[in-house]
Amino acid sequence: MNKKQRLDRVFAGQRPDRLPVLGGWIAHPRALVELAGASAEEYNRAPREVAVRAYQALDVDGLIDLFVTKDVDVYRFIDEHTYLKADSGRDFDETVAAVEGLPDADEYARRLNFDADYARYRQWLLDMQGVCGDIPYMPANWNAGAKLSWYAEYGYENFFLLIGLRPDLGAKLCRIGGEMGRHNSRLTAQAVKEGLFPKALLLGEDVCTQRGPMISMDFVEEHYAPALAYGLEPLLEVGCRPVWHADGDVRPMLPMLLRCGIEGFQGFQPECGMRLEEIVKLRTRDGGKLLIFGPLAVTTELPTLSPAEIRANVRHYADMCRDHADLVLFTSNTITPDVPVENIHAMHDEARRVVYASP
Repeated sequence: MNKKQRLDRVFAGQRPDRLPVLGGWIAHPRALVELAGASAEEYNRAPREVAVRAYQALDVDGLIDLFVTKDVDVYRFIDEHTYLKADSGRDFDETVAAVEGLPDADEYARRLNFDADYARYRQWLLDMQGVCGDIPYMPANWNAGAKLSWYAEYGYENFFLLIGLRPDLGAKLCRIGGEMGRHNSRLTAQAVKEGLFPKALLLGEDVCTQRGPMISMDFVEEHYAPALAYGLEPLLEVGCRPVWHADGDVRPMLPMLLRCGIEGFQGFQPECGMRLEEIVKLRTRDGGKLLIFGPLAVTTELPTLSPAEIRANVRHYADMCRDHADLVLFTSNTITPDVPVENIHAMHDEARRVVYASP
């Protein structure tokens, strides 16, 4: 099987020839340089091209993204210019006025221009696929589904105060977020229909700490769940499986996410109780197996274990999912400089050795 065929089979709930593996989240330029057999100067001139060479050397089956930094000695993607600041520059009363001044959800939807947005999205996919060569490019669409967290726009304190003190305005944001998410889902769904995107999409947002959701589940169930179900519809209609990025302790949200149409999960911080052996027992709302992107932890496994232990874990996860979930090997989050390059090699090499019976 080629890479596309391998992913197509597992996304369709069928067994491929071997365990597929995703790449794109190595946030360690020196590792990319070593894997690609490149020089630091080459990386600084053409970081995307060096990154692709690294993933080609690892023989990945798909690319979720291409995390590259502006310098080979810099691994952070967030700096003082891009950080989501806690202080938005507004006080609470100004935040209330700003949200009250937003159009309602119906008017927001009328202002969206699908054709223009899709033309840009489509061209971006084509351009990036040109960079990635024979490796299918399947970037996350973090804005698909529905938007729940608005702290980037209004600041952390203002946003959470709004949810607590003005739940009517929090509900308004959820309705707008549903229209926003549905619009973005339609973009990917159209690309799926044109054969430009595989039938699985990574989405979701960070709304959980290590102790659970940052917003009460009562509010989430009443206001966010309907928006998310509405926003996921375009993806489900074209058979594209939504995979939720699960940072923190997402366990209290799992039943709601599955009811809304989420069909898989990526992430898994075992130190937060997100254990694969429990997740694989869950089923989609239609009774199907979940699609798993993961679960190698960048906290408790890849930085600390030996290559032999990494290989054993890859085998263990493949066996755990074999009859219970559709597995595409990936990491819980970005690979940073604390992960030895030999562990990256071990993860990918062992995935190629997990051969299934003839499909």
